[in-house]
Amino acid sequence: IIISSSSSRSSSSSSSSSSSSSSSSSSSNAIIFNLRNMIEDAKREKDLGSSPTSPSSHADNFVFDEEDGKTILNLFFALRNAKNDGLLRTGKIFETCDARIHHIETRPARISKNSTEDLEFFVRCEVHGSDVNILINSLKKLTDDVRINRDEKVPWFPKKIRDLDKCHHLITKFDPDMDDGHPLLPGKIKIHSLLLFVREDETAICSRFVIFNVVWLLLLCRREVYRKLTDIYPTHACKQYLDTFRQLERYCSYREDNIPQLHDVSRFLKEKTGFQLRPVAGLVSARDFLASLAFRVFQCTQYIRHPSSPMHSPEPDCCHELLGHVPMLADKEFAQFSQEIGLASLGASDEDIEKLSTLYWFTVEFGLCKENGIIKAYGAGLLSSYGELVHALSNEPEYKPFDPEVTAIQTYQDQTYQPVYFVSESFEDAKAKLRYYCSKIKKPFSIYYDPFTCSIEVLDKPQKIKNTLYQIREELKNLCFALEKLS
Repeated sequence: IIISSSSSRSSSSSSSSSSSSSSSSSSSNAIIFNLRNMIEDAKREKDLGSSPTSPSSHADNFVFDEEDGKTILNLFFALRNAKNDGLLRTGKIFETCDARIHHIETRPARISKNSTEDLEFFVRCEVHGSDVNILINSLKKLTDDVRINRDEKVPWFPKKIRDLDKCHHLITKFDPDMDDGHPLLPGKIKIHSLLLFVREDETAICSRFVIFNVVWLLLLCRREVYRKLTDIYPTHACKQYLDTFRQLERYCSYREDNIPQLHDVSRFLKEKTGFQLRPVAGLVSARDFLASLAFRVFQCTQYIRHPSSPMHSPEPDCCHELLGHVPMLADKEFAQFSQEIGLASLGASDEDIEKLSTLYWFTVEFGLCKENGIIKAYGAGLLSSYGELVHALSNEPEYKPFDPEVTAIQTYQDQTYQPVYFVSESFEDAKAKLRYYCSKIKKPFSIYYDPFTCSIEVLDKPQKIKNTLYQIREELKNLCFALEKLS
């Protein structure tokens, strides 16, 4: 029996990096990052066990999947004298609990006193979470050896793009060492978040005098960051980044005296690679963040660092998102690479989420690649941080070839610049290695992303695989016809 899975919801680690850099007057270029290690976040949440946002387990972990109050149970049990009234009474239990049976299989009991009447059952059914205990306990009274395959239980994951509304678990980053005047305390974050993407017709909600002064300060902050980074992009950033950055300057008002609007940038990304930006209140868990990437959705912060600290932000802000992530997400090859990581995270265990988070950190955030034999930066954490970008391409750090098996367990440094960076031969090479690594992640199912419906198809039945193959075959036919016309 091939059993598919869906899951209980959980969250693990934080996902995005902070954008930071030292000032030009700093001789050491050392900035203390006020970031918590993603891996430690994942472990911390895992150690806490089930949270109020996680579906509960019922009946000795017989729950296989829980969604919208409904629970999917994959049950195994033996029924003696099934030909008598045993089968009828068992069916009555499912009827009483209003359980909807999706699939049922039977076979002669392997250990039986009466081989013609003793049967073993596999039943996949849907029942309301409040009725699970009643159903299980009633079956135990009537049948023998009630059980499930516990290894098949996997965490909940979104299957439709609208399910991302549930992927909003925030990681609290409060540091007791911060004093009351810290520029990113919650009260001040709200002011900046309000102003970042405010439209002209919405300014009536605030005092125009306050808006003018605060926006002026924010623009001064962005101007300094923008100038310093764009000065070194030509020599430090990869070609893909430079190409798309020029387009953002042309179509999305990327310039030093302007803060781009979120919806304008999102529309640009959608046209280029199918990615879109989704506003988020802060750092979300790694599981939720990576799951969003599977749908080509990037959860984007809205606040901006305080003008008093233009070269440093303890959390990812709009400078990090817009200058670091967006240009690379506008490249088709890199967009696919990002989505591959997201797809691999769906239904993955907590341990695998930790490893995927680390892979994300050393590639999407702090990745380097070769370009005509010269090492260039493509990681958002580097491309939005003047100090670390200079450090990464100096003779100080250690370079290692990108190998997912090695990268996934690399110790992460969150108190200063990275001592180790991983260098990819190319995006295509990195994508191929990542795909092979992800193929070895143990899951009781396979998935397929349908770009037409922006949904995940769980390939747990032969017919689903056939339908997907038919769709791919039709696309290949169209490509073959196009090739014939060219020849």
